[in-house]
Amino acid sequence: ETNKIYSSSPLKSFPTNGGKGPLSYANNCQYQKNGVVLTQALIYEEITKKLDTEFLLSHLNPFRISDMGCSAGPNTFIVVQNIIEAVKSKLNLNKDMIDFQVFFNDHSENDFNTLFKSLPVERNYFAAGIPGSFHRRLLPSSSLHLVNTSYALHWLSKIPEEIQDKNSPAWNKGKVHYSSSSKNVEAAYAAQFANDMESFLKARAEEIVHGGFLAVLLPCIPNEANPSKCTINALFEFMGSGLMDMVNMVELQIF
Repeated sequence: ETNKIYSSSPLKSFPTNGGKGPLSYANNCQYQKNGVVLTQALIYEEITKKLDTEFLLSHLNPFRISDMGCSAGPNTFIVVQNIIEAVKSKLNLNKDMIDFQVFFNDHSENDFNTLFKSLPVERNYFAAGIPGSFHRRLLPSSSLHLVNTSYALHWLSKIPEEIQDKNSPAWNKGKVHYSSSSKNVEAAYAAQFANDMESFLKARAEEIVHGGFLAVLLPCIPNEANPSKCTINALFEFMGSGLMDMVNMVELQIF
């Protein structure tokens, strides 16, 4: 039997801005923080309802958590602490009964230095970084009790090939988003998302113990909604327009 090899490359990586400057993710993630805070009670409730207590108590110490797509903080720390408090409540644990181990995951180019410098001083868990794309296996089989991902899973592993092909009916000329494009463009993005979601779920199915828990928070729109009429897509269209203006400015300077 050949040995399995798990690699964090060669998927292309576009991490969020690191550091703590004015343009950093750490200082520009209030939108994501609002979502995390608004769903805290829901995730807490679902953990206390659905976590398999009997099995986990027999395979418990340490209790391993992973936040996938953690960026450079600080929202991930809010998520992790909420999860730990919910697990302790569910299992009726005293303060020192078990250890919690948290794996913070993001692409290898992520600013893990800022992340770990920002760790809460009085945290009640052991921390480790796991570099690599969450569209692949990252940890051993049945090694995680609970996985969370917030505002990360909607980012695709790659741009669909037909989007960039000038001879394809799905060529998305002059755009970086699908909401005001043709149905062919929308279908290409949807197919890539479906493939990425399948890869993510298959990888987590191997890593999470039987009876474990997966929490996913990501922006979305209602089924059958007109993408061009949705507020969140309007934001992406505005961002895409700005990016294209910047590209055009650079081209003008070159020529």
